Amino acid sequence: MDKKKSISMKGIAELANVSVATVSRVINNNGRFSKETQEKIQAIIAEYGYVTNMAAKSLRMSKSKTIGLIVPNIDNEWFSQLVLEIENFFFKEDYSVFICNTSQDENKEIAYFKSLDSKLVDGIICISGIEQIPVDVITRNIPIVCIDRKPKDHSNAYYVESNHYSGGYLATEELIKQGCKRIVIVSRNKTLSVNKQRLEGYRQALKDYHLKEYKELQLLLDPSKANYEGAREAMNQLIKKGIPFDGIFATNDWRAYGAMVALIENNIKIPEQVKIIGFDDVFISQSCHPSLSTIKQDISGLAKKASDLLLRLMNDIDIEDDHKRYILPVEVIRRDSTKKA
Repeated sequence: MDKKKSISMKGIAELANVSVATVSRVINNNGRFSKETQEKIQAIIAEYGYVTNMAAKSLRMSKSKTIGLIVPNIDNEWFSQLVLEIENFFFKEDYSVFICNTSQDENKEIAYFKSLDSKLVDGIICISGIEQIPVDVITRNIPIVCIDRKPKDHSNAYYVESNHYSGGYLATEELIKQGCKRIVIVSRNKTLSVNKQRLEGYRQALKDYHLKEYKELQLLLDPSKANYEGAREAMNQLIKKGIPFDGIFATNDWRAYGAMVALIENNIKIPEQVKIIGFDDVFISQSCHPSLSTIKQDISGLAKKASDLLLRLMNDIDIEDDHKRYILPVEVIRRDSTKKA
């Protein structure tokens, strides 16, 4: 037999003088076979460079050993860290991961769901940029676990998220405890559960500390401009209007940095005149000057919980209702931007 030509399981069986079933048991290390038979088959596999045809195997077993990972913005440091943790988890479990960056485009997300379905993935982890997960475009019963994006109809959904309400509350409370009374919120004007919960936490903290909620201090940015530049521009406009404020809660660290740059450009001292806090604890929060106080999410915990949950679903392990959804705590990281003057 020509070594240059690929060898099949049938060819291995003929050379080893055993059945194809025995070859399969040795390859998959499943079932009974003698040590002598195992060594003979493994020697032939090594000699001929046999590689398992995963596509054919997935059709036989209805398992592809692949998963899909939907992410809204791989450029975002927080999302990229989460993706890396998930990919590492599944690599150790012998799964390949299709990473699908949607750029927060609903049509692109729907197209990716269709594509992952056609690739016969065993499961999907979805960090969606849209409210309604497009399960109607999937033709198979694929397990789906959502991270940090609670689906609109979440009665039967599996999801893992940070406690964003608590994060919004703690961020606002940190500013209040440092003496702030007129607190700006800089957030993305979108109805995703993350944005709503952080805004609700902000409002509840103001209420609990008997502070007035000012509509003019709620800077809800257009989704297309809800970044560093958009936050900087919105803060510059607020400053030009002469509306007084002494604290800023931005719902991610890049928005906080944009607001911080606007303050510096207008000769407003941080934290002496205005204190500021962000959310996510990405690299910019530590490297900017002054360093940025922020709310830290447990990225490793989110990735591990979601990955464990999906793995159990893909292995048809029953999951009780109280283990379908996990909400992980967040914590305040206090740095120079909220220090008392």
